[in-house]
Amino acid sequence: MNDPKFQGKYRVESTRLPNRNYAANGWYFITICTSDRIHFLGDVITRNVQLSIIGDIAQQFWAEIPKHFAYTYTDAYVIMPNHVHGIIAIDRPQNLETLQCQPVETLQCNVSTQREFMSAISPKKGSLGAIVRSYKSAVTRWCRKNSFEDFGWQERFYEHIIRADGSLDRIREYIINNPTKWDEDKNNSTNLWM
Repeated sequence: MNDPKFQGKYRVESTRLPNRNYAANGWYFITICTSDRIHFLGDVITRNVQLSIIGDIAQQFWAEIPKHFAYTYTDAYVIMPNHVHGIIAIDRPQNLETLQCQPVETLQCNVSTQREFMSAISPKKGSLGAIVRSYKSAVTRWCRKNSFEDFGWQERFYEHIIRADGSLDRIREYIINNPTKWDEDKNNSTNLWM
């Protein structure tokens, strides 16, 4: 049995597939929730989302994801009062995905292992985790800079690897219809105990 502690503290196990390269080509359905599911991003009024200022920024920054990550595209998405649903596609040319760099020489020196440790546990450049972390960070940074100090995201995010076109169509439909089903949505805080 694996020890559920990291550096002597309890932690939640990762929900990511252990052998999956999340920087590899693929389509991903993700959900990012606000801290404590607080309605920072807007409200649903008569089955339509009315975005707050923070929601407008979250939408703007979502649309800009492809500008910051090469070979990354966004598909259907919706900003809800306390969460974001979206589809992210990573589509690198095959020769870039399999390119391996050859080490030239090995140099040994006494340095701190902190950077090496952080590098080992941080998401790979261009991976789904790096994209989501960057998005969440950009929105949070904007909020802090503009006096919305209470804003925050829930740690982590939900992801689902989209494997078939039929699944992609169903997920797109779910995203598009999410505001109309807000009254039954499990992310709607009034439904938490349903």
